Amino acid sequence: MDTGNSARGSFGSQLGVILASAGSAVGLGNIWRFPTEVGRGGGAAFILIYLGFILLLAMPVMLCEFIIGRSARSNAIGAFQKLAPGKPWIAAGIMGVLGGFLVLSFYSVVAGWTLHYTIQSALGQLQGQCSMFNGQSSMDFGAAFNVFVSDPWQPIIYLAVFLLLTHLVVARGIQHGIERYSKLMMPLLLVIILLLVCFSLTMPGAAEGVRFLLQPDLSEVTPDVVLGAMGQAFFSLSVGLGCLVTYSSYFSKETRLVNSAMNVCIIDTMVAVLSGFIIFPTVFSVGIAPDAGPGLVFITLPNVFNLMFGEMPVVGYVFALLFYVLLLLAALTSSISMHEICTAFISEHFQTGRRRAATIVTLICLLLGAFCSLSFGPWQEVTVFGKGFFDLFDFTVTKFLMPLGGLLMTLFVGWYLDRRLVEQQLTNDEALSVRTMRPLLVLIRWVAPIGILVIFLNELFPLFI
Repeated sequence: MDTGNSARGSFGSQLGVILASAGSAVGLGNIWRFPTEVGRGGGAAFILIYLGFILLLAMPVMLCEFIIGRSARSNAIGAFQKLAPGKPWIAAGIMGVLGGFLVLSFYSVVAGWTLHYTIQSALGQLQGQCSMFNGQSSMDFGAAFNVFVSDPWQPIIYLAVFLLLTHLVVARGIQHGIERYSKLMMPLLLVIILLLVCFSLTMPGAAEGVRFLLQPDLSEVTPDVVLGAMGQAFFSLSVGLGCLVTYSSYFSKETRLVNSAMNVCIIDTMVAVLSGFIIFPTVFSVGIAPDAGPGLVFITLPNVFNLMFGEMPVVGYVFALLFYVLLLLAALTSSISMHEICTAFISEHFQTGRRRAATIVTLICLLLGAFCSLSFGPWQEVTVFGKGFFDLFDFTVTKFLMPLGGLLMTLFVGWYLDRRLVEQQLTNDEALSVRTMRPLLVLIRWVAPIGILVIFLNELFPLFI
């Protein structure tokens, strides 16, 4: 069954499908949040549990998005209107588009910080930053970071530049924009990761960091660690917001959904784990605790780079520059997919051109992003439900929209859509064996919904769980 419109555009190759979808999944969460969670979860034991949940939870949700998108050939809201006209399932699509606007707004603020640090590292300014303050401790970098993010104008300028970069890619369309730049950025991102891993593993004391990542300590496993790994698996792949519903609406009939999902999961997991091999040998080599927390990227690591500048100036400069370029590329590949959710909806729903739709999305997110940025500075006292704009957007998406969206999609595909349609999509009209797909249907119908529900309840009622 194909209810689609062939004039919408499509990906030109299977490689483009994989790299664009992987780019949607690979983002700041892989290089920033994943090492933070691994550090808090005790290292290798957390990673093993995380890998299990990637297979049991995240990949089935991804397949649901692929099935919905390719079946309907429409944007995140239009897909549910086509497949379930007049039914309340459209709520999943609405939450996806709303989430896309909110995520792109606050995510671009952090990406703007990354752009700022990329420029600083290119100019060699991280090396001398401690001279702006008294001493050489990480607290100086913390102070520098706080001065920057609380400035009313600088972060907004970087936010605008980053959104413009995202806009220029999305406005060019699927093959000439998203696919072309995914084919450029994803290989470059992987090359930089491998170079940084090589740098990191040659540092004195790196062996301790490698041991932390490879030797499981089951005594560190607690219910919180298990739930944290489950949540990281779900959020790492950016499933639940309709990014991949939108992307898969551009898939050809020949695209093998199961193979594509597996390849995306492999690339995403590889990036996350290799990021651990960049960060932990580095922080262990200078005696920093592995559970440094969310400040790892903008406070702790600049301190590490500064120490490297003192002992190995050239290596320290190259390492710092490559790391922030990597972070910027990861942020850009994910922001493109968030932008596309919203652009596709506005373009198709309001019957307007892609460039105009992309401009509307960019301007809305620039305004909302400015609110988020100012919540770290002049608007610190401005709150809604006790939260600043940045924290409110983050909380709304990660605690509500993503898990609820993922839950609705698994229920929609597993229990509402016609079983034959689902099997046709999974098997490419029976080009593959239906029997081999049955375990996936069990994951979609039972395992994934229950897992997502556990995450959702844990986020809302952690003491209860």
